[in-house]
Formats: sequence, structure tokens, C-alpha cells
Amino acid sequence: MKEMWDLYDRNRKMLDRKVERGTKLSDDAWIRNTEGKFLISQRVEWKAHPLMWECTGGSVLMNEDTYQGAIREVKEELGVDISNAPYAFVGSTTRYFKNCPDIVDVYIFELDVSIENVIIQKEEVNDVKWMTKEEIMEIYNQGNFETTKFILEVLNFDRKLNNPKNI
Repeated sequence: MKEMWDLYDRNRKMLDRKVERGTKLSDDAWIRNTEGKFLISQRVEWKAHPLMWECTGGSVLMNEDTYQGAIREVKEELGVDISNAPYAFVGSTTRYFKNCPDIVDVYIFELDVSIENVIIQKEEVNDVKWMTKEEIMEIYNQGNFETTKFILEVLNFDRKLNNPKNI
């Protein structure tokens, strides 16, 4: 079954158009534990930006908001349920990939989960590990971390997290 997405303009007004999966529309979900480490995944070698480290993210499906999309993507790619985790909306940006703009909403979730309980989706994820913000910045500065506009805001995030939405 084809996954279909709603299209929005840069002001987040829903357009009367749908697109098939493959068009770039995104959300980013950063997961931080109570020790201040982040759960970071490594892309598989056959995808764009092979073996780069990144936060979990992906597309928002039709009739989902970005919060729901972030929860679903983390469940699909890492086998981790963040639906009851405290969270905060960090920010939103527009990116352009090959003349295809997308809106990216960035969230941070707080959850303690053991690496042994992470079940990676082999089609998307090569590896996963907890990293400190210093370790993330080191691989970012080496060019081995997928660029994200809000990386510094996320790594230094100190605002109060919200209770989970009822979705």
C-alpha cells in the first residue's frame, strides 16, 4: 500500500494536494535520557548520507501531525515507544532537497531505555548508541553527523518538558 502525505505551504496552510512517499517531508525526534545523553542512530550504508549519525526522524503521514509522526518514526526505526515520554517542541525550519522543500519540526523527548531494548529497523538503521553532547559535537565537527538546524538548541536544551499529549 502506498503511503500518501498531505502537502503544506511555508505558512503551514494545508494545500489541496497529496504526494506519494518519496517526497521529502520530515520530523526530527531527539531522545535524551535522565543522564543527559542522547539516543543517536546511524544510517544504513545504502541510503543517502550512508553511515552518518543522526537523531531519529522521518516523514509525517497523511492525517498525522508532526508530534504523532515523530512518535511513529521512533517506534518504527528503534522499536521504542515514546508516546508517554515528557517532550518539548524545539523549533521548525524549512529545508530544500533537490528543489523539494520540506518543513521539519524538531522535538526532544526524555526517556530512559536500555540499548538492549532498542530494536533497530534494519532497512533504516545500522547502529544505535547513547552519546553525550560532547561526543555528538565531535562527530558533527568531523562531518559524520547529519546536519540539523537545531543541533545546538537540542544539545543545550534546558526548558521544562511537557507531559505527553493525549493522541
